[in-house]
Amino acid sequence: MAQVYIGRQPIFDRDNRVFAYELLWRGSTDNRAGFADGDLATTQVMLNALTEIGLDRLVGEHRAFINLTRRFLLGEQPLPEMTDQVVLEILEDIAPDTEVIAAVRRLADLGYCLALDDFLYRPELEPLVELADIVKIDLLALDEAALREHVTRLRRYPLKLLAEKVETAEQHALCLDLGFDYFQGYYYARPNVVAGRRMPANQMALLQLLAALRDPDLGDAELEALIGQDVGLAWRLLRYINSARFGLSREIDSIRQAIALLGRRILCQIASLLAMAQLGDKPPELMMTALIRAHMARRLSGELDPDTCYTAGLFSVLDALLDRPMAELLADLPLSAELTRALRDRSGPVGEVLATVIAYDEADWDRVCASGIDPQVLSAAYLEAIDEAGETAGLLA
Repeated sequence: MAQVYIGRQPIFDRDNRVFAYELLWRGSTDNRAGFADGDLATTQVMLNALTEIGLDRLVGEHRAFINLTRRFLLGEQPLPEMTDQVVLEILEDIAPDTEVIAAVRRLADLGYCLALDDFLYRPELEPLVELADIVKIDLLALDEAALREHVTRLRRYPLKLLAEKVETAEQHALCLDLGFDYFQGYYYARPNVVAGRRMPANQMALLQLLAALRDPDLGDAELEALIGQDVGLAWRLLRYINSARFGLSREIDSIRQAIALLGRRILCQIASLLAMAQLGDKPPELMMTALIRAHMARRLSGELDPDTCYTAGLFSVLDALLDRPMAELLADLPLSAELTRALRDRSGPVGEVLATVIAYDEADWDRVCASGIDPQVLSAAYLEAIDEAGETAGLLA
């Protein structure tokens, strides 16, 4: 079976909870379809991915948004029989002719959830709007007046509105005010920089803790005292360590015992993870992104220090968690030069690993291909990282 690249982009509800993932597919290592018939190539890649990997592993219990080509829509290729989980996206370049409208009606009757992608109103689209469950509106394609007009027009139908390509806090706030139901875009994974914003004292303390945990000269007694200063962190750390994941023969009830049994390296890694989870007030999926990147980076570390690669992946979302540029954050974090270079500009060996991990996570296949890493190695590392991150996130909850 041909190698398949898979990207996932989360879609959130109004309470910042993950509602679904849009799945992004490619069928070749050079980011080209490789077939004369692009529609058929896309459908084959999608089917291979569904068969080889499975939606349960990719999205768990969430919905999966999947783009449809015209041939797929018209039934020339079989659809996954998962009507309760799959959302079929009807692409904006599919002409709404009689044949297409009949096909969409058939899918609706079968119970599929249907979404119109990159929607821009035209009278001939109204038959599709009447059948759609979700309409995705590209914020970059409309000014505010046109956006409001679209919302007013679409609210006449019993459907949900999804704002896509949300890139700023202002856009998010506007879409909330307009009553959008779902949200998708880089705003939820990239920092929203606010000039002159001062970091709260508790966040600064956590950042200092994160930096201290990376200090190789930190002694066991200092580590114990440092963690003990944050009662909540210490409690969560002991609860995490005593979970079934570690399978310890006896319960640990002090940081000192944890250091003795687990070693300071593992303890620092867990404490960093828990401290990260307390930063900011962002969607939980952002922490999942950090965990996936961390686990994937460690798996791709090769001869590099796996813990440094793990930390680079974990810290790669700090700017998004705290709404500050990474360069400013690194000035407050006395990390090693190697880790600082990796986080600041993706340079150095660790930075190259991190750049590849982020490119794969964001489905930037041109950069992925440029890494020169075996696609099968990347695919396996990513899927295993998803599994590990899911397990870790469950313990953090």
